[in-house]
Amino acid sequence: MTLPVLQQHSHDIDYHIIGDDMQLVEVELDPGETVIAEAGAMNYMQEGITFSTKMGDGSDPDQGLVGKLFSAGKRMVSGNSLFMGHFTNESSTKRHVAFGAPYPGKILPIELSEIGGTLTCQKDSFLCAAMGTRLDIAFQKRLGAGFFGGEGFILQHLTGDGNAFLHACGAIITRELKGETLLVEAGSLVAFTQGIDYDIERAGNLKSMLLGGEGLYLAKLSGHGTVMMQSLPFSRMANHILARAGGKG
Repeated sequence: MTLPVLQQHSHDIDYHIIGDDMQLVEVELDPGETVIAEAGAMNYMQEGITFSTKMGDGSDPDQGLVGKLFSAGKRMVSGNSLFMGHFTNESSTKRHVAFGAPYPGKILPIELSEIGGTLTCQKDSFLCAAMGTRLDIAFQKRLGAGFFGGEGFILQHLTGDGNAFLHACGAIITRELKGETLLVEAGSLVAFTQGIDYDIERAGNLKSMLLGGEGLYLAKLSGHGTVMMQSLPFSRMANHILARAGGKG
């Protein structure tokens, strides 16, 4: 029996990762293909690619003004820009556009169709993705802990069947969970796949929270799936820079 071929909804883009610790991802677009990206992520693009700033990810072409405003409002709550960049190859030949992260680290390519079509990631780890990828935010279940947990509160859902690209500060660490539980400093968490249950819990008692030097809250991940982490949360690096700057800021 021949299985039916499922139609791919996201654009089928090719890419090339450039560099080691300060990476770029160069995306190759066929005529008519589009890649979406966070505002300010583009480094360069070839002639023939048109750039437009739009409200939303464009995954639903029939979405009306109210839907776009609602999506933009959710992005504003998450601290991201209201708008996204849409880069379309309107020439008759292949063209390239490159995107880079705002701080040193690694770019993590994800083929969403190979991991069940859904990925949950930190709100500021998304870099760019093939057109057709849907971006949405997810609020942590325990609101009180989420508010005080800072980085652990707002997560982002990526849904689609094409390529998406995340960026992480420092090195990328991947762990496969097979029913066990992993505790991660909230800022160190980059993303996790379906099958992982996520929550936030307090990091020990009040004394250890204030004097231990670790984050106030930990991300608790359990289940079956993949967890991706970063070795150097950007907030930790920024705090050290501010501490060395002294009163000059």
